[in-house]
Amino acid sequence: MKNRDIQAAWKYHDGTKHSYWSIRSNPHFLDWANRPQPFKIYPNAEPLSLPRDLPQTGMAALRAISAPVTSAGSDSVPDLQDLARILYFSAGITKQRVYPGGEIYFRAAACTGALYEIELYVVSSHLPGLDAGVYHFNPADISLRLLRKGDFRGNLAQATARNPRWLSRP
Repeated sequence: MKNRDIQAAWKYHDGTKHSYWSIRSNPHFLDWANRPQPFKIYPNAEPLSLPRDLPQTGMAALRAISAPVTSAGSDSVPDLQDLARILYFSAGITKQRVYPGGEIYFRAAACTGALYEIELYVVSSHLPGLDAGVYHFNPADISLRLLRKGDFRGNLAQATARNPRWLSRP
């Protein structure tokens, strides 16, 4: 299998990586005037504000994701505060820094030097306080914007089933 050719990967890595001299002979600078928009904008979608009071759970993140799921909590339905907590701690703005050309927003999930954001979408059935639909999470105002009304979870499951290679890694 060609993807398992380790020598080809090392050759590519060694041929494209920076060295001490490549950085000094061809310096690169950030073009702050050419930054992307920090937030995706859906101008025609009304924001649905999410709760901002997100009390800590008292459990460390690694402990929470490694704890076994008990059957007692498996039938519980998340509410808007639960959803807001998940979205904020997944991609919310955790701090901001002001610099002479503007402001940098740091997200809970950093990526690409914090220059490009991660977009989160919610595909949901009806939840208390939330109609079924496809929503975009906007961390700037901690809100959801309805993009499509209706229960599209089946469509998402079908799309996943058509491309299962990413699910099973050898």
